[in-house]
Amino acid sequence: MIAHRATLDVSRALVQYVARLLHDERRLRGTPQGSRALSPFRQAVMVVRWFRGEHDIPKLGRDHRISRATAYRYMHEGIGVLAAQAPDLHEALDRAQAEGLAYVILDGTLIGIDRCAEQTTSIKGESIDAWYSGKAHQHAGNLQALSAPDGLPLWIAEVTPGSVHDLTAARAQVLGALYAAAAHGLPTLADSGYDGAGIGIHTPIKQLEGNQTLSQDNRTYNRLLRALRCLGERGFALLKGRWRILQHITASPSAIGDIARAALVLTHFEHNHLPEIG
Repeated sequence: MIAHRATLDVSRALVQYVARLLHDERRLRGTPQGSRALSPFRQAVMVVRWFRGEHDIPKLGRDHRISRATAYRYMHEGIGVLAAQAPDLHEALDRAQAEGLAYVILDGTLIGIDRCAEQTTSIKGESIDAWYSGKAHQHAGNLQALSAPDGLPLWIAEVTPGSVHDLTAARAQVLGALYAAAAHGLPTLADSGYDGAGIGIHTPIKQLEGNQTLSQDNRTYNRLLRALRCLGERGFALLKGRWRILQHITASPSAIGDIARAALVLTHFEHNHLPEIG
């Protein structure tokens, strides 16, 4: 065995923030002081290490001198307290309007997972693997999110199986609220995968049948829409690049939503976007 030291490339303030959440959770549960194997700070370090991409929870447990079962329990606790801080859809939209954002970006992504055998019925009435994405040719979870014009992610939905189309997921999770926001002056920009989403959801104009050339006005509209969307669509790249655990998740697919929302809270902290406590 060769021991080595490593540096965790996050600010101490971020770890202290996670530690405060864990400390408050222990008080809420009535946990006696000193009864845990790790202090809130050391637990926070372990949790943040996992989000930065150290997938092996048993190894993290060994590094922190706790058992495998305790490591998993502490990790799920950390995910839970962080995810609980994430804004819900109406909070995110209300804040976007209050801050005067000109629009929000609706986008979806697939989070790779281990093989998950769960059957469902397709729209054609066929039995299919619910978590298999034909688009990505892998098992995955579908996440819908809203981002600000500068690319900062604002809200993340609950996960749906990878076989679910972006527009189908959006209709179930977010479009109703976006219609109301558009009526109050906050439109949504989206890619062609959301074509037909409804009033207030602006998508590119598709090529006409027979490969007819779009008019100059329509081509200009599409270019402007792409230019406005391009920065906003970096929201998932920002999350996945910083919190590498989102690049492939080995936990239960049902946990993807909480993991992503926990990563969202970490991102909001690093970008000074957490709500003021007053």
